[in-house]
This record gives sequence, structure tokens and C-alpha cells, in this order.
Amino acid sequence: MPTYNLKVNGALHKIEAAADTPLLWVLRDQLALTGTKFGCGIGQCGACTIQINGVPARSCQTPISTVGAMRITTIEGLSPDGSHPLQKAWCHHDVPQCGYCQAGQIMTAAAFLQSNPTPTENEIDSAMAGNLCRCGTYLRIRAAVNEAAKLMQNGGRP
Repeated sequence: MPTYNLKVNGALHKIEAAADTPLLWVLRDQLALTGTKFGCGIGQCGACTIQINGVPARSCQTPISTVGAMRITTIEGLSPDGSHPLQKAWCHHDVPQCGYCQAGQIMTAAAFLQSNPTPTENEIDSAMAGNLCRCGTYLRIRAAVNEAAKLMQNGGRP
């Protein structure tokens, strides 16, 4: 079986896996990073969203062989102590109900806010449209992303 050297959340990992193994299963099963969730398995729901070199990616559709030396960030690596402005805003707005989609939502929002630090509500809705929430907390998600953008502009302070 091929061996891959992955940089996940700033740490290097040597992984043995078949070339077509989805990154999702490497993260969850071999690295015990279970914050990234399996949702649909076809890249449509967004529950498995991580960042590869700062860009949101569906880990269920990303074969390990395509990652190479790219930087992988999961929800565990966004802010291990929960101090990222998005994590704070998510709590402040009580976004999660079941919570299943939230890691993917936050990882998408984090990448979005890096590229657009002062978004409009329409831009937030558009950026987050690819992440499904079966509990329907979309209004709270928008409010949390909006608040996080303001927090990030103020250095993490309200």
C-alpha cells in the first residue's frame, strides 16, 4: 500500500492507504479527527468540509493521492481551544441544534471570511449555500458569520 506524508493541523503524519481512499476516512479512522463528519458521501451536503491550503474541500470526494504536501486543516485545527471568532459567534447565536453539519459549516465560513472579511448578507448566503443544515438554522448561521466577520475586523473583540 502506498505511503503518504500529510500535513494536518500543522502536524506531519505518515499514512498508509490505497490511492483512492477518501481523505475523510484517513482523517477519521487513521488520525482520530472525528470532527469532520460523513454526510452524503457524494460531496453535496458539506458535512465533511475541511480546508486544503485554505480552500474549502469535500473530504469525502478528495482521494488521499491528490493531497500531496498541501496544508490540511480540520475543525480540530481551526482553534483547539474554541477561541476562533466563528466558534464564539456560533455559541453566541446558538447555531447548532443537532450539530452534525456544524464543523463543515464553520470550515466553509472560515475560508470565506479569509477571502471576504466584510461580507454582505447575500454574499454570506451564497458562500454558505453548499452546506446543508437539516435542522434549518440558516438564519442563525448567517448571523454568526456576520458577527464573526465583525469580531475578526476588531481583532476578536466585540
